[in-house]
Amino acid sequence: MKTVFIGYPPCSTCKKAYQYLEQLGIHAEYRNIKEDNPTKEEIKDWISKGISLNQLFNTSGMLYREWNMKEKRLTLSEEELIELLSQNGMLVKRPIVIQGDTIIVGKKEKEYEKLKD
Repeated sequence: MKTVFIGYPPCSTCKKAYQYLEQLGIHAEYRNIKEDNPTKEEIKDWISKGISLNQLFNTSGMLYREWNMKEKRLTLSEEELIELLSQNGMLVKRPIVIQGDTIIVGKKEKEYEKLKD
């Protein structure tokens, strides 16, 4: 089954997560989140599969702080928030691992172990 890894190459957490998948024997297609942002359709699909909109925000990122997203998340509509996430991948929490209907947001090794290649 195809596995897609959405990450940011300079990010040490992404590097470790990708290496862990490789150690498990799971080869994932790497997608650079800065060059290839998740689309609005992808984000809506992830939400429909149980990922909350809140899980998708990179709350520790510089852009999140610079744009005062903590406040904006309280006032903007879900559609507006999805639009912002789709416009700038650096707002999106990473890594995201997708395999079929399974979507894992963040470095979660125990969940990676449940994936199959």
